[in-house]
Amino acid sequence: MPTHDMTLQDQELGQRLTALTIGMDQLERRLSRGHGVLDSEGLVPIYLGQDLVPAPTYHDWEEVHSELAALDQATRHVAPGPRRAFLEDMLRSLRTAARLFEGEELSFREKLEQLVGVPAEPVSEAVIHDLQARIDTLLQDAGYRSGTLAERVHRWEADGAIASADLGPTFRALMDEAQRRTDALIYPTGDYTMALNEVRGVPFTARCNFNAGQMDLNVDLHFTRSALKHLVCHEVFPGHSTQLLYTRAAAERGESTPDVLLCTANAVTGCVQEGIGDQGVHLIDWIEDTHDAIHMTLRRLRSASATSAAWYQMGAGWSEDRVRAFLRDTSYGQPVWIDGRVRFASYSFRGPFIASYWHGDEAVRTVRERIRPDQRAAFIDTLYGQMHSPRSLMMFQA
Repeated sequence: MPTHDMTLQDQELGQRLTALTIGMDQLERRLSRGHGVLDSEGLVPIYLGQDLVPAPTYHDWEEVHSELAALDQATRHVAPGPRRAFLEDMLRSLRTAARLFEGEELSFREKLEQLVGVPAEPVSEAVIHDLQARIDTLLQDAGYRSGTLAERVHRWEADGAIASADLGPTFRALMDEAQRRTDALIYPTGDYTMALNEVRGVPFTARCNFNAGQMDLNVDLHFTRSALKHLVCHEVFPGHSTQLLYTRAAAERGESTPDVLLCTANAVTGCVQEGIGDQGVHLIDWIEDTHDAIHMTLRRLRSASATSAAWYQMGAGWSEDRVRAFLRDTSYGQPVWIDGRVRFASYSFRGPFIASYWHGDEAVRTVRERIRPDQRAAFIDTLYGQMHSPRSLMMFQA
């Protein structure tokens, strides 16, 4: 991994920011005893830096706000650019998290803008219609020409569904190839691997259970090979697991500022974390055929639809039945997935992070698509080796 042009100021601020965030995590866990707005997940669900930046002991939220104010002041001395933009966005996000942990009631708009760091609005209808039109064309190219678009999507997914008995072998084959490509194009992941863990009755599609070494997969849903490939890339290689391995090594070697250890934080960093996952197939150049293209476009449509639906549900006050109908008619999602999105959006703290998938994916995709081949190494180093908000990532210059 290349060494960033870091100043002592960058390192010190990164150290203090990491200590503050993990200290907030520990304070929230201690005071809520697993019954706060984040339940047992915590502000930083997976933290690999205990020996590099141990958590300070905060006794109350007043101490947290004092350090937030001090870091705000220090950030004013950072030169304008991506680093300063990230620090400003992250501190605003943490300040909002602290207010929620203290019991303050915030609107869905405030959570989106201040905690997640994204616009408080639905995705435009023009974007959604464009994605639907692309899916229509791709399905016709694949031979699905009769019936409504919804009927053809459902038929395509049913025709390609992996049998239950084949999920494990297909997962392992996809993971092996994803790791080979990740090792060649992103970062050498060594002997790290993950097992498939089939779960039911959960609001998510898949989850990176890094500490247990497994990818949790919601088998109440059915998956095409292209869908499972995307999830392997999102959760394992080159997505969440790879980012955790990369950032731990980079921080340990002093090649990145310590705040890269916060890559899983439920804060503004979550957008780019999810963007790396959702762009994973593209980052390792693994679109093989029309079926992959259909799924990746369908995934973007569903991410956009879920972002809009969460706003309609929690920001505009739509009934859950109306939200379900919108998701059904717009995204063509499976009923279990639709129910999961509605449940997800209703969570007090995590709900607004539905929008992190769309906005993070758009930030990573936009930069990935505009770079030249000779800028790729610098882009990967920036994407994995630095912490970003969508705003700071969009400022990337090789």
